[in-house]
Amino acid sequence: MIIRTRLAAGVCALLAALTAGLAFPAGAAAGEPTGQDAPKVDLVLDVSGSMRARDIDGQSRMAAAKQAFNEVLDATPEEVELGIRTLGADYPGDDRKTGCKDTAQLYPVGPLDRTEAKTAVATLTPTGWTPIGPALLKAAGDLDGGDGSKRIVLISDGEDTCAPLDPCEVAREIAAKGIGLTIDTLGLVPTAKLSRQLSCIAEATGGTYTSVEHQDELTDRVNQLVDRAADPVVTPVPTEGADRCAGAPTLKSGLYTDREEFGQQRFYRVDVRPGQELRASVSVAADRAVNPGYGVLMRAVTSKGREIVRGEAAGNGRTDVISTGLRYPKAESDDEDAPAEAVCLAVSHSFSAASGVKATPGLPLELTVDVVDAPSQAGDVAAFGLGSGWWLLGVLILTGFLAGLVWGWLSRWRVAVWRTN
Repeated sequence: MIIRTRLAAGVCALLAALTAGLAFPAGAAAGEPTGQDAPKVDLVLDVSGSMRARDIDGQSRMAAAKQAFNEVLDATPEEVELGIRTLGADYPGDDRKTGCKDTAQLYPVGPLDRTEAKTAVATLTPTGWTPIGPALLKAAGDLDGGDGSKRIVLISDGEDTCAPLDPCEVAREIAAKGIGLTIDTLGLVPTAKLSRQLSCIAEATGGTYTSVEHQDELTDRVNQLVDRAADPVVTPVPTEGADRCAGAPTLKSGLYTDREEFGQQRFYRVDVRPGQELRASVSVAADRAVNPGYGVLMRAVTSKGREIVRGEAAGNGRTDVISTGLRYPKAESDDEDAPAEAVCLAVSHSFSAASGVKATPGLPLELTVDVVDAPSQAGDVAAFGLGSGWWLLGVLILTGFLAGLVWGWLSRWRVAVWRTN
């Protein structure tokens, strides 16, 4: 009896496994990583005078940063090229012009020599100003070149002291270059003003901001960010849309990034052959303060301006990213040599800048374009009123029917044994 019960359980498990395999087939990757070069990370450390404060686990902020850096250097993946840049480490004087140039590459971005990098970090002493903006510009130059992932990790305990070179505006300018660089920020025992500034820097490039008050938090977070740089990524291709369809750039299937100013409309061209389907989506992010109530509109239009299909979405200020998309299938043609149709994607948004906020560079947008073979009529319409997933429902019904038969047979057998006994 025990053997038969186990056999029945095994049959049920096998049926369940087969159902799971059919219901959730292995999917193809949405995109392959485009970066072939080694991932690069530049750690930018604030070494200004305020780093002497002893408020992180009974030690100075500088000591906590050094300890964290030593542990991060030990754990850095071999494939990551890492560098260290300082700000405020060399000039102790009061001349603002000189102090705002005080940023230097402590260890160049490249293959990591852990001993050499640790020795360089050990020499640091809290000294001068806090030129975050100039340091970010230099750090972007440290990571220039190559198509691998690029990441700046900024660690500071105070807001920038070198305005009007606003570090938030610097971050937006870096993002507008379309070089795929992400800036993550960490605030050591931050004030509300510092948190706002570091958050703005991170948001401008799609990075993250973290508040840190303990040494182990600093170590763990920097380790996470360095490890993240080694993860495969799909890097968007920079493009520049036109103000009319006639001059629009021609895009193929892929992921693209651009900037769109307030009140502007951008056009992109996609060639669609008969029997193909265009699938496109766009996301627009508010990387600065905007007024509540906004939307994004994407339209597919012919070269003569006739609208084919549109997608639109609206927001109310609770989110800083809004997305929409559309699909356009082009019918088959009896003529095998029929030319492709030039379809223009027109993208516009209704974001408006809050008072005192700069309008340039424009808001970042990410555009996904996919041109695929159009689905056949049989596979793209409802079947028996059950939709395109009818086959999955059929498998589940069959599985349930077989499992019910097995369970009923077991129940009858057990009842028969009980009566015999």
